[in-house]
Amino acid sequence: MGNQSVISIEAVIDYIESHLDGKLELETVAEAVHYSKYHLHRLFTKTVGMTIHDYVQRRQLTEAAKLLVFSDKPIIEIAFICGYESQQSFSLAFKAMYKSPPAEYREERNFYPLQLRFILHRGTMAMEFTIQDIRLAEKKDIVDWMNLMRLVIDGYPVMDEDDYLAKLEESIDEKRALVLRDGDILIGAMAFTYSSGSIEFLGVHPQYRNSGLQKLFLDALLETYLPGQEISTTTFREQDKADTGHRDMLLQLGFAEKELLTEFGYPTQRFVLPPKKQEDIQHG
Repeated sequence: MGNQSVISIEAVIDYIESHLDGKLELETVAEAVHYSKYHLHRLFTKTVGMTIHDYVQRRQLTEAAKLLVFSDKPIIEIAFICGYESQQSFSLAFKAMYKSPPAEYREERNFYPLQLRFILHRGTMAMEFTIQDIRLAEKKDIVDWMNLMRLVIDGYPVMDEDDYLAKLEESIDEKRALVLRDGDILIGAMAFTYSSGSIEFLGVHPQYRNSGLQKLFLDALLETYLPGQEISTTTFREQDKADTGHRDMLLQLGFAEKELLTEFGYPTQRFVLPPKKQEDIQHG
């Protein structure tokens, strides 16, 4: 991806971030940055991995969640601040993403961001990566790993940072955390467990989501770390509006749907990659 495209989308994100307190339509943003809405839609989706509509909605609802927990503003006022025309439309959108109505979320006082601002990188390399480029994570990778986790938090229904950091340090100590870099940029990371064969985290930088890195990490896992073992992971349930494509990604990788679960109070589903399917992937 060229620097010019990244610079253009940075300007779009700047505009969105400074106008989260109003109604933000594709046409409005396109006019502000002097692009046709069709070109902007294609460029933004390719760069960020989601549409402007989805990005704006997720960012506004994240700001709403923050206000619910850290302010005493009435819910209807928060709805207006975050670009909604009524409390009802706000409540419906909020519950679809956060799985509880605004009043209940406020009572729980447990904020987590549905979507943080995207930070894009210039000067990324247009190169092909191989399994050999993936290495075990080290303590020096932790800061970049945590930043990547925040960037791809849309893939994880609930995230407790302190708990996550403690588990990450443990994963690195036990040599079950993998990273991939493009120069100085951490572009992919995976944490897994040997005993249960589960993928605890698989995050790919938005600018590299269409580069096949998820399959590369899976191949590394199957060839080197968990050969012949059943692989499992969890993600959003079907039709969860908070899902930005993670279910589809797992299905494309050959995972099969298994039982419905509830993790940290959030409805999820387990996915499994059986050993037989792994052979198809490795020889595909």
